[in-house]
Amino acid sequence: MNNHRLNPFQLLLLTSALLAMALFGWFASQWYGSKSIASSLDESPAVSSKVHGKGVPSGFLTKNVISDIADEALKSVVNIDVKSQASIPDADYALPFRHFEFFFGDEISPFKMMPRGKKQFRSFTGAGSGVIIRADGYILTNNHVIKDAEDIQVTLPDGRKLKGEVVGRDSFTDLALVRVKASNLPVAKFGKSDRVRPGDWAIAIGNPLGLDHTVTFGIVSALGRSLNDIGPNVDLIQTDAAINPGNSGGPLLNIDGEIIGLNTVMQGNAQNIGFAIPIDVARNVVEQLLSDGKIARPYLGIYMQNMDEKMARSLGLPADTAGVVVAKVSPEGPAAGSDLRVGDVITRINGKPIKDGKQVQSIVRDHKPGEKINLLLNRNGSLIASEVKIGDYPSEVKQ
Repeated sequence: MNNHRLNPFQLLLLTSALLAMALFGWFASQWYGSKSIASSLDESPAVSSKVHGKGVPSGFLTKNVISDIADEALKSVVNIDVKSQASIPDADYALPFRHFEFFFGDEISPFKMMPRGKKQFRSFTGAGSGVIIRADGYILTNNHVIKDAEDIQVTLPDGRKLKGEVVGRDSFTDLALVRVKASNLPVAKFGKSDRVRPGDWAIAIGNPLGLDHTVTFGIVSALGRSLNDIGPNVDLIQTDAAINPGNSGGPLLNIDGEIIGLNTVMQGNAQNIGFAIPIDVARNVVEQLLSDGKIARPYLGIYMQNMDEKMARSLGLPADTAGVVVAKVSPEGPAAGSDLRVGDVITRINGKPIKDGKQVQSIVRDHKPGEKINLLLNRNGSLIASEVKIGDYPSEVKQ
């Protein structure tokens, strides 16, 4: 049997042919693979999945769904310009809320440093956003946008500039109603914030830094955020949709173009960490402001501390004691007329076991001022039944 060896020229030709075949195969796989991936996006379960009970349009990732939603939503978003006066007490007066900043742009900041000890007033103008909620001129915005405003000018989507008047406000939730003299206005489409989930698409619209009709896109980053800067009783929606000063009062939309929140505050020392008031909270506030002109807010007038093993031992109770400790009873609150004492552990309300103070607040908010609730207290190891009449939280802002 003869052995046949390739000469160098033949070996070079064979190597070149094999390399050419390999390159052709790679390019072919990339071409057909990319077409396959592109076509699969239109047919993938993620694209045709349900969002809030509605199907996302086919080809969502390749069509102008966001621009279509924005075109419709922008018809009910307004710009709000205000003129106000701010008091500057002394030099170390800082921006509100330290690490958090409202989405409220001003041309002349009222928070510039002033000589210590000199209380001065400075006029300034600010820009915010709002949402038309009724065709006869009612607009929802943030309370901090129109707070202390001497003059309010609302610019409608059609370019008309109208004088705005405050109908009602609620500093507790940082919400306010403004009205302009107009009719047949386009009304925003409301969603349900209790259906929102982290990872849902989020679209923010507003007037950041005076750049009106700005649209940004992101997702819902988290739910139930509680910031003392807004109020511990408001669980906020966190989003990474880009929002800046001037976005205050503008809508946060879902992929169906429905409002799920009202953009309110941002974390100033971070990027794309913003917060919105859930629209379910705003809806309740609006209904009360329209019907009663004020907010009936039930409260007990107690300060609470969550129970833990260390707290239980300090009270001489078993380490596994569950409930909420009464840290203080407000002398002017409704609980002052009951037999609640500092150190009592609230273990049940209306028969429901209590785990933390947030649960107590939720139960109280489900009742109306004047109604009574039944508490089961652990006092020095003894169980005591107590009844407390819920009061009406005194408004800090004149309605």
